[in-house]
Amino acid sequence: MSEEQSHEDQRNRPARQRPAWIAGGVLILIGIIFIVRNVTGLFFENWWALFILIPALGSLATAWQMYERNDRHFTAASRGPLVGGLILLAVTAAFLFSLDWGTIWPFFIILVGLGVLFSAFERKK
Repeated sequence: MSEEQSHEDQRNRPARQRPAWIAGGVLILIGIIFIVRNVTGLFFENWWALFILIPALGSLATAWQMYERNDRHFTAASRGPLVGGLILLAVTAAFLFSLDWGTIWPFFIILVGLGVLFSAFERKK
């Protein structure tokens, strides 16, 4: 199989077939956090928020795949999952570190605004 055929096969692979390493990596991370907690006494009140990392990393992986498939250009197909993944990461951090939602909510507006701004730049090209 040539390299060109392999690249073409990756382009035709459905986006739904995400690599299993994402879920495995998140579970390993969660296990490490529990070990650190048991050994050091470090405690996260909202540890369940770590499970939000699974769709966040899946979304970021999809954004990377779309970026690669489009010859390393950001398109709507890569921007949407990127912004979504960043929002999920921010939500995870807010819950995990018990951040005040009243203070951080403008951050989410900024993330969505960046997505819209990048769309506007794309249309001008």
